[in-house]
Parts: sequence; structure tokens; C-alpha cells
Amino acid sequence: MSTLSATARTRLTRHPERSGTDRSVLHAILDDGMICHLGVLVDGTPRVIPTGYGRAGDTLYVHGSSGATSMMTGPARDVCVTVTHIDGIVLARSLFSHSINYRSAMIYGTPRTVDDPEEKLEGLRLIVEQFAPGQWDAARRPTRKELAATTVLAVSLDEASVKVREGGPADEEEDYALDIWAGVLPVRQEFGAPYPDPALRPGIPVPAHIAARTAPTS
Repeated sequence: MSTLSATARTRLTRHPERSGTDRSVLHAILDDGMICHLGVLVDGTPRVIPTGYGRAGDTLYVHGSSGATSMMTGPARDVCVTVTHIDGIVLARSLFSHSINYRSAMIYGTPRTVDDPEEKLEGLRLIVEQFAPGQWDAARRPTRKELAATTVLAVSLDEASVKVREGGPADEEEDYALDIWAGVLPVRQEFGAPYPDPALRPGIPVPAHIAARTAPTS
């Protein structure tokens, strides 16, 4: 599929002009993030858990402890997964017209527990690589005991929506005459200089794949 689904749950009713229909926009929003929020119902009470994720095609992988209630409850019913990026604070002339520039994705679906050992490893690799590209090959692989203590859920991206807000403030016509500064304060995420674990043995340098993410850009 190249277009996003249009269902009652994914159809935007407020600011529908901010919705996207191209599936590539959904993929880009997910690929730019590191943390998603997994919403589940536990004993009739909503629970939202921040967790790492990774994507392969139109499948999203999330993980958690095998003993976590959210991991045991999730496969039994629909969940909602969201990812949001804040790109700027929109400062208007009136307080009512203040806003935020953002890119967001919302996915609905019934997850499945990943039982196949190869797919489970691949799901975990994608999750690690999502926030630290190159780290999967640099660190020790999980043991059988560690794999048993970890649950990986796969969520289809079949039912999803995206919403994007860009640009400057949209003030009321009469407010443009006010002597009040208006504009956008950009928000960016950057990595700082890595600092070593105090227990690190001497002589072990910062790996190239980590150093590359902290190098200054021109």
C-alpha cells in the first residue's frame, strides 16, 4: 500500500488539512523517532507506556519485560501507538493563537507476540538500531535467558494516520496591527559528547558509530 488507510479511527475531524495520505510520510515520522507511546487497556483502565520501537516495512516492533502486564494484555485486544516530534514553538500575537509545529503518527491494531526466534531477534535488532545505529554489532548478543525475559510485539501499520503542522502563527486579522513579536522558535534534538561508564576498562575508545552522531555538522 502506498496510501494510508481511511477509517473512522484514523480520519481527522479537526484540521483535516494537516493530515497526510502518503504512507511514506508515516514511515519518515517513525524512522525519525526513538520512543513511542503504547496505549493499552489493563483491567478496563487505560495505560500508556513509553517504549522503544523499530520498523520493518509496514510492521512496527515494540518490546518490554515478559512479566509486564502491558506486554501480556496487548496481544488480546487493540492498542494505540503514537510517535510525535516537536519542530517548533509557534508564538503568536494573541495567546489563543499560540501553537506548536509538529509531526505525529497514530497507529491502531491488534499486536501479535513474536514467537519465531529469528523474527524476535530481528525485531530487537531493529529496536536497538532505531536509537543507536551500529550498536547491534558492537555489543554482546542477548542470551536465551535474556530473550525469555523479553517480549516483542508486532503491530501492523495497516490502520494509521499522520498529522503535521508547519509554518508560522495564524493570528486574527485585527491582531496583525499589534506591536507584539510573532514567529517560530525552532526545536531541534542533538546528541552531546558521550561520557564513559566509570567501570570501563582503560584504553577502550568511543566507537566510531557513536562518535559520528556527536560530531559537529557544518
